Amino acid sequence: MLLLHHTADTKRRRRKKREPFSSSSSSSSSSSGGGPCAAQCCCAAGVRGGDLLVWATSSSCRCCSGASSAALASSPAPTIHLGNTITQQLMLLLFLLLLLVASSCAPAAAVSPAKMARIQMHLDRINKPAVRSIQSEDGDTIDCVPRHKQHALDHPLLRAHTIQTAPTVFPAPAAAAAAATVMKTAWNRSSGGGGGGGGRERRGAWQTWHHRGHCPRGTVAIRRTTADDVLRARSVARFGRKHKKKELYRDAPRAANAPDVITGNGHEHAIAYTAAGGEVYGAKATINVWDPAIQESNGFSLSQLWVLSGSFNGSDLNSIEAGWQYQQCEWVAEHTHADLHVSLPARDQVSPELYGDSRPRLFTYWTSDAYEATGCYNALCPGFVQTSSRIAIGASISPVSSPAGPQYDITVLIWKDPKLGNWWLSYGGHLVGYWPAQLFTHLADHATMVEWGGEVVNTSPGGVHTATQMGSGRFAAEGFGRASYFRNLETVDADNSLAEVPFDAVQTLAEDAACYDIRKAYDDHRHGSGDGGPGSGGWGTHFYYGGPGRNPACP
Repeated sequence: MLLLHHTADTKRRRRKKREPFSSSSSSSSSSSGGGPCAAQCCCAAGVRGGDLLVWATSSSCRCCSGASSAALASSPAPTIHLGNTITQQLMLLLFLLLLLVASSCAPAAAVSPAKMARIQMHLDRINKPAVRSIQSEDGDTIDCVPRHKQHALDHPLLRAHTIQTAPTVFPAPAAAAAAATVMKTAWNRSSGGGGGGGGRERRGAWQTWHHRGHCPRGTVAIRRTTADDVLRARSVARFGRKHKKKELYRDAPRAANAPDVITGNGHEHAIAYTAAGGEVYGAKATINVWDPAIQESNGFSLSQLWVLSGSFNGSDLNSIEAGWQYQQCEWVAEHTHADLHVSLPARDQVSPELYGDSRPRLFTYWTSDAYEATGCYNALCPGFVQTSSRIAIGASISPVSSPAGPQYDITVLIWKDPKLGNWWLSYGGHLVGYWPAQLFTHLADHATMVEWGGEVVNTSPGGVHTATQMGSGRFAAEGFGRASYFRNLETVDADNSLAEVPFDAVQTLAEDAACYDIRKAYDDHRHGSGDGGPGSGGWGTHFYYGGPGRNPACP
């Protein structure tokens, strides 16, 4: 979709009046007065659906600073017919308006030298020297850091820690999982495969930075943290940590059901969970990945699994979490004026705190004191020991699912090493690293509950329910190819074996099913029906979940 253009009639009327504005005319304008930078500049900013092209006049060489470097590099400005002076002024005003609103996608420009010094010290602690750095096409920098120099080992409890390069033993697969092909099953109703013709496929999703390089053996792949990342946080001290509002607890009767549901801090869920009280040593699921629309300031939409132990009402809750997270600052609403057509940011979307973009990303979190002082996202504080040179926590996942199109999913497994007690993470069948047992109190022994599902932020902007989408933004009833799913729910037992979670053992919860809902099901087809969804290779216990948020039934 072309986001800024003149109508065809306008172009025809003006074609006879003047020649197109070209790079050569820009050069002559630049040389004719006002210095080398006093020229009309074309700014290209990457947005969903195309490139935003805006002309502006500036005496600065950085009149296009609002555009991403990747978009500028990959999207050269085409020749555009400029209109009369009034039209150019309108375009300039629109450009300035876009920059004004887009400023919410970037940290404030005025930062004191003292604060910048604190931020730089924090970055020096997080970003360890790399033997190789990879510039991903999504704008991330992935540093290949020597394994023994990673930030995790700065934790006081890990100063003398010996890195465990691999688990002593892997969980034995469940019988159903061993019989099923879980990573790559294709289906195309119209052509019999290949992903074209409106068909659907289920495939494994991966990480974007892999297109640009790899980290050598003996290193770990770490997403580099930038000053802009830290500036988006409420404070340097809280960067990478969840914002817990303990005073807002208001739903204690649900304590037996879910960890975050009881906080009443504006988070909403659609989750499946096991009954509390048993001994659990790990959990596994496969989740399809989407790019939902986000409305909230510093909001998010995520899909994850929780491995939990401790009290939901106290300050001793232990939690290990992993999945995909989406935080967005996106151009989605359209505004038309005369023969101009331009996309504007919808509602109150601002920059996500952690990443500063709108891509689904692999994330982890851990805490041993109910999100008070311990733990963080990804590798933003010491604790999680990474062993992989192939997987970068916090890196974007690509590609993503599309309605009635290919379905891309990830498989996440967390389990406790039965000999050393560390909690390992596997992503897509690849070991990523582990949370040392020393970090935890209750989880140093075992977990008592597992949860799978989605979560969004709802602060009721303007007194109405948020329009932030969960999962695909569609309700569970729409099923495969449209709704989000978790399939092949499994837990690890005391014998270090993966066991399919019985259908009757799974409970579900959604605070308001008119906004987001969940529907569980069971599939025991071992040989597959060839349709990519349940029955294609044994989905076992699974569920669909999600929703659009605000709608006529959810005002």
